[in-house]
Amino acid sequence: MSFITARPSTLNRIAFICFFAFISVSAAAKKKHRYNTALYGSWGYNTEWYTHPNIKISQPELGNDYTLNHVTAHDHRGWDHNLLSQPITIPQFNCRLGYMFNEDKGWGVELNYDHPKFIVSDGQQVHVTGKRNGKEVDEVITFSEANGFFYYLNNGANFFLFDMVKRWKFIADKKGLIRLDAVAKAGMGFMVPHVENQLYGDKNNPHFQTSGWNTAVEAAVRLTFLHYAYIEYCNKLDYARYTGLKIYKGTAKQNMGTYEMIMNIGFYIPVHKKAVTAPTE
Repeated sequence: MSFITARPSTLNRIAFICFFAFISVSAAAKKKHRYNTALYGSWGYNTEWYTHPNIKISQPELGNDYTLNHVTAHDHRGWDHNLLSQPITIPQFNCRLGYMFNEDKGWGVELNYDHPKFIVSDGQQVHVTGKRNGKEVDEVITFSEANGFFYYLNNGANFFLFDMVKRWKFIADKKGLIRLDAVAKAGMGFMVPHVENQLYGDKNNPHFQTSGWNTAVEAAVRLTFLHYAYIEYCNKLDYARYTGLKIYKGTAKQNMGTYEMIMNIGFYIPVHKKAVTAPTE
């Protein structure tokens, strides 16, 4: 049977189906879908500048209670030379794992880990005050490995932070395929440094340990592509108080500020999708 000779009931059914399809497509066109919660993660590399901390040394068994005053330290980037020929965790790296619990308003939480390296600069003149071998000391030493001194958190000063996250959407194309956001973070946490040092010729046993607390704020610009991938440039200020760092027959403590610049690549994993009715024109 051709379409022209179809019975009226058949034509009515076809017309009804076409009308229903038209209504459905029209309704769908007035809706867009977006995710109101999402997981995200990122990996990147960093560089640091440090304040000049006092490193306080306590070795009761040796009669030592002195301070290395205002030492100068530097980082060790590692990513700026032969990055692709070494394990990715050898250079100074950072990683993030977060959950945006309100995509519309841009609120989230994040576990934030940085692996910077803190190395007291070799060859500098350091003012030492306090007690050494039970006697008052006030002297200037050449802090160098050749002179019996080094002090490293070189397998990481290792900052862990639990952050609150706020994101602001700045610029996006009509389809949202490219978007520029501003991101701010603030949090508190702890450190797991790798401690390696030699003071007046006495070496410690290099080790990892949990030590002290830190707090930080971070500001970033994030460029997102195709909804699911992004590049992020960050600036971060961290304040850390290290206590009980194990040295030869004693402990060290120090407070320091850190300024970081960070570049990350990341991804989103949408968790819950909702339909939102778009305004009709």
